[in-house]
Amino acid sequence: MENAFSPDPLLLTLIFVKRFVFLEVLLVLAVLRFALAEGAARLVALGVALLCALFILVSFAPALGLQGLPFYGELSRLMAAGQGLRLLFGLSALFFLSALLPSRARGWIDLAHMALLTGFLGLWAASLA
Repeated sequence: MENAFSPDPLLLTLIFVKRFVFLEVLLVLAVLRFALAEGAARLVALGVALLCALFILVSFAPALGLQGLPFYGELSRLMAAGQGLRLLFGLSALFFLSALLPSRARGWIDLAHMALLTGFLGLWAASLA
């Protein structure tokens, strides 16, 4: 008999991916787009990469003892808005914008981004059932 208080493994996986995987993978994809693209797509990718790095820092701030920084409170509340999905989808939408610009490079980056987003949405939908 299962314990009523044991968490669902699917939900734990969603929380782990949302907190420790999505932004890191998006950061890698944005850095790759920044390195390989030209023009406006490169600038958008740089913005996404910097924002991802900032929010990764906010994620690890308590472990690093940085929660006393003046910007930590506001950014952590922003990360928590909409159960943490608003920020992830917003950064993903901004990165998708770089795919629509004519100076983008390497379509496989877009495929990897769509795979990341599709996998995350599938995990989220599965956790709702």
